[in-house]
Amino acid sequence: MKPTPLEKLMKTHPGLEIWWDSSPLVYASWMEGVLKKASAEKRDELQEQLKRLYDPEAPGRTLFRGVTTNPPLSLGVIKARESFVNEIIRDLIERNPEVDKESLFWMTYKEIVRRGAEMYLEVFNQSGYRYGYLSGQVDPRNLTNKERMISQALELASLSPNVMIKVPGSKEGYEVIRFLTSKGISTNNTLTFVLPQLMACAKAVKEGLEIAKQNGVDLSRWRSVITHMTARYGDLGDLRKEAETLHIPLSEADVRWAEIAIFKKAYRLLKERGYPSKMLICSMRISPEMDGKKHCWHLEKLAGGDIVFTCPPTFIEGVLEHLDGTEFTSQIDEEIPRSVLDRLLRIPYFERAYAEDGLTPDEFVSHTAMIATAKEFSKATEEMVDFVAKQLTARPVGGPA
Repeated sequence: MKPTPLEKLMKTHPGLEIWWDSSPLVYASWMEGVLKKASAEKRDELQEQLKRLYDPEAPGRTLFRGVTTNPPLSLGVIKARESFVNEIIRDLIERNPEVDKESLFWMTYKEIVRRGAEMYLEVFNQSGYRYGYLSGQVDPRNLTNKERMISQALELASLSPNVMIKVPGSKEGYEVIRFLTSKGISTNNTLTFVLPQLMACAKAVKEGLEIAKQNGVDLSRWRSVITHMTARYGDLGDLRKEAETLHIPLSEADVRWAEIAIFKKAYRLLKERGYPSKMLICSMRISPEMDGKKHCWHLEKLAGGDIVFTCPPTFIEGVLEHLDGTEFTSQIDEEIPRSVLDRLLRIPYFERAYAEDGLTPDEFVSHTAMIATAKEFSKATEEMVDFVAKQLTARPVGGPA
């Protein structure tokens, strides 16, 4: 059987994990769509490859080791399986006839998380609670509301033992992560772009873990990952803008190097200082293109790392199309080219992102990549609220639909 590029990547380190960056509820429909687009001569091979990535009938024997979700991805479930989600919403209304739209949205979101987590319980149990976690995210509109995030996190954690709580990289978010860790609740730090955030999370987790151990908390079902939203840092912030203002030429490859430099430094510091969290990379791109060939440096330059790569559907399609034949070698410990790093360090946007003390915790929410991403996630959340609200307006006056 021909291995996929992701299968080859996993062989570069025994601790390297591949996760599905979407709800498990859409995997079957996505797979069906991919196979429809494939040529007849490639369809059988492709079907076998996709089943090796994830097979709902045998999830414990397939490649994916976990799942990440967020509001835009959950909105994707609604768009891909609208009638299915409508059934969930109608049932919730029937059982909660006085519910308002915000409460109904949260109930719906929790049900999507619960059902997705259930699909990975086999992976969770077979691995002795090492793998099979699904990340459920607190409402991104509560970015700085510590008490509200804690309340939602506890609700999400109660849905299934393999639910990991996604908490944003704000000052308040790290206080939440410390608290959840002290209770033995798994966390995934999201909306994270710069080294000061990544290290703030590592410290919060370590402190929370010390409290948990002092209190005799059961940590058998606990783990921590720290997400770097890699291309969102390079593409949504001010890197290119500041470089242009300073007349510093940046190629597509330079932007990718900037993102990889931050990740590699965080990875090294976590290892050197014995932090218990594991680095996770998301927002990857099939990039750069060199000598007429498409590369994915986010995979290639980080191969060999004890890290998590979480891959959305469209990215996987790109990997299968463009990286067929790519052979991965361990490059996680290789340095960024000195000439590239020196040029990047002349750009304040990068220099502050690369220094441990480049931003204060109060500045995390004002970073341009954070602002853009939080706005996008909040918009997707509002769209979910609007969607469930339609079911409320459709019910007969005086009772549920």
